[in-house]
Amino acid sequence: MQRQPSFKLFILCLAVLLLASCGTLIKPKVKTGLIQLEKGSYKLDPSHVAVLFKINHMGLSTFVGRFNKVDASLEFDPMNIAAAKLSAVIDIASVDVNNADLEETLRGSSWFDTEKYPQAFFKTTSVKVIDENTAEFSGDLNLHGVTAPINLKIHFNGGGNNMLTGSYTLGFSATSSINRSTFGMDYLVPAIADQVDLEVFAEFQQQ
Repeated sequence: MQRQPSFKLFILCLAVLLLASCGTLIKPKVKTGLIQLEKGSYKLDPSHVAVLFKINHMGLSTFVGRFNKVDASLEFDPMNIAAAKLSAVIDIASVDVNNADLEETLRGSSWFDTEKYPQAFFKTTSVKVIDENTAEFSGDLNLHGVTAPINLKIHFNGGGNNMLTGSYTLGFSATSSINRSTFGMDYLVPAIADQVDLEVFAEFQQQ
């Protein structure tokens, strides 16, 4: 005779169902499209941000690192996107390449020289719409004591009310590229490439 499921198994199955339901309940109703996003002043959610850099190493591989400490703010109006303002500060000493010795080397004078230049800054100078979800944020990047213009291509993933934080939240991903020699960081070029690709993944909470 086939044995009936135990009470413990029943409780376990019930718990799994409840957890699955919770995931559905807390998922925000995300609206996509720049015009659908809410106007406001936004602050970066430090728990949901990644700033990555990628650089070709010896023509053999792509070396990937990140910065762990970032702060940013965004002024955004979907009816006047050209007036949007994004500013960010990166703690360069927070560089993370999953290798403590190499991180110390990167903080040194041949590379980032974090004692002299502890932070990098970005601030927009102009914004233009590319399509319904994407805009180009042009601005000035101050890195390693040098200020130069860069362009960030930002794809807005959407926005919605986050039940976990109680805040309306919008998220985006951004890409850009720079030549490190522009910022006085030409050590070991071309063995280690001059071009550095940047990727940003972030969520901003409405204030």
